[in-house]
Amino acid sequence: MKKTILSIDKFGPIYPQFKNKPKEAILHLKKVKNGECINALFREDVGYVDIPWGNHSNETNNGYGLKHIIAKHGKEIRDAGFTVEDFIPYAFKLGRVKQLKHSCKILIENDLYRVALLTKWDGQNKNLLLTAFILKRKKPKGKNSLASCRNTQNFIW
Repeated sequence: MKKTILSIDKFGPIYPQFKNKPKEAILHLKKVKNGECINALFREDVGYVDIPWGNHSNETNNGYGLKHIIAKHGKEIRDAGFTVEDFIPYAFKLGRVKQLKHSCKILIENDLYRVALLTKWDGQNKNLLLTAFILKRKKPKGKNSLASCRNTQNFIW
């Protein structure tokens, strides 16, 4: 594929050729480790979402974007049987949207995973992938608790 760069922005080169192609966008960002694939994800109720390569701090284990998702949550995503490039579009499409009141975040989630989006960046409206991860199951509190009756085996994809 021809590497079209629209311009350079805060996240680095902007790649417009991955519109509605999240898997290809993620694979590209994993390869170049820089930039932003604009309009890579889409849902009717959210609109287009950009995927930045982003940043991750090993010291604080905080960050945003694909680099952060791979560094902080990559192992748990692999352990659930996914690649990052398959997991993100899957979770984004199939989760329920939860708009946080008085926040610039949107969560897309179900009982198994969460995707977090930002709707503003540097004071500008922009839908941006912040993070995505598998939710950790809570352990039952007691041997005889109602929770201990539930199937606590890991979900098989």
